[in-house]
Amino acid sequence: MTIDDPFEEARRVVAAADSSGVGLRATGGVAIALICPSARSAPLARQYSDIDFVADSGSSRQLEPLFVDLGYTPDGEFNALHGESRRFFHDPGSSRLADVFLNQVRGCHLLDVRDRLGVCELTIPPADLLLSKLQVLETNEKDFQDAVALLKDHDLTEDDSGINLNRIEQVCARDWGWWKTVTIVAARTRDYASGLATEAGADPGLGTVVERIDLLLERLEEAPKSRRWKLRARVGEKVRWHEEPEDIEHAEAG
Repeated sequence: MTIDDPFEEARRVVAAADSSGVGLRATGGVAIALICPSARSAPLARQYSDIDFVADSGSSRQLEPLFVDLGYTPDGEFNALHGESRRFFHDPGSSRLADVFLNQVRGCHLLDVRDRLGVCELTIPPADLLLSKLQVLETNEKDFQDAVALLKDHDLTEDDSGINLNRIEQVCARDWGWWKTVTIVAARTRDYASGLATEAGADPGLGTVVERIDLLLERLEEAPKSRRWKLRARVGEKVRWHEEPEDIEHAEAG
């Protein structure tokens, strides 16, 4: 039987995956709320419709038996069409969906996390969670809330003890498209956090978010760029630098 509480359910799924030798970690909004107390209280608290995960493609054959044993029903049609990169599993007791990416978090860009699945116990690392939110060009309020919660509750660090600046720099400094999207969305997130910080009775920690985004943007501006990055930067916005999110049901899950 599945658990109604999405956070406890995510914990249950990850624990079962670990026990079965399946490389799987939570991602998306639920994952952020698992490691960010701020995501569970106003003004950053929100509702969660689905639970997102990332799994190692090497464990793909074990995913269906794992989720069936946990009480889920595979989405046969979707999985047949998209199963090499993504799987859906329905919770028959509710409208909730377990959305499982393979190797990469897919959105406006591809974030390869196959080597990042063993870094943290429950979720992909904070830097990767932040990148997964800052790659969403069609940013909505839940994306802003999630990104602000991460930046409020986690220091910017040089390793995975916090939000790993080296990881974000590595992704963005070798790919101009990633850099362009992340800097655009980070600036929007700064404005969102700044607006929250000016409200009456606002948590002073929101001011820290603004400072951390300023530091992140400075770091991305100054980071040495790859030859590939520089060549693509010459073309700039004349050519689209990002993908459109998949036009499929649940594409905005998490």
